[in-house]
Amino acid sequence: GPRLLSTFPPKLSQRAQRDLEKMGVEVRLNSLVTRVTREGLYIGEEFIPVRNVFWAAGVKASPLGATLGVPLDRAGRVIVGPDLTIPGHPEVFVTGDLAAATSADTGQPVPGVAQGGIQMGRYAGTIIAREIQGRATPADRKPFVYRDKGSMAVIGKAKAVAQIGRLQLGGFIAWLIWGGIHIAFLIGFRNRIQVLLSWF
Repeated sequence: GPRLLSTFPPKLSQRAQRDLEKMGVEVRLNSLVTRVTREGLYIGEEFIPVRNVFWAAGVKASPLGATLGVPLDRAGRVIVGPDLTIPGHPEVFVTGDLAAATSADTGQPVPGVAQGGIQMGRYAGTIIAREIQGRATPADRKPFVYRDKGSMAVIGKAKAVAQIGRLQLGGFIAWLIWGGIHIAFLIGFRNRIQVLLSWF
């Protein structure tokens, strides 16, 4: 593509590229890998000898979705209704990376990030719990709305970019925030301390 981290504002994309280049990474924009061999890879007709190739563009959904016999999107995700269920099966919820869901307020796809999965899981869990308890109302099935709480990407040690609302950060401060949020969402105090000590 034309820039790194295309879902971030251009300023943060440029910051990420500068940080990578300072770390010795050669960034190639608008370049298409056309072939990968045991000896290296090709960008168009240009051969680059490499020992390792890491593919980090795009995610394919779990093959579980294909076993359900329902419509899937190009990535293999299950196309769900406004309440995150399979159309015609209100008892079957699909959430997280396996769901091709849209936010009811914007009509935009829910991104395949942790906060999207967490929000979908809470939404479905609340409905299931209320129905099991016999306290369900039609209002419980109101269409799912995704709330974007910001985006972050770690670039390297003490380097990250973050967008939280209108706030755009880069460098050490963004890296600290990224680390703090990841530790905060770990389950259990012991796990948080172990990860914090390991990182330290």
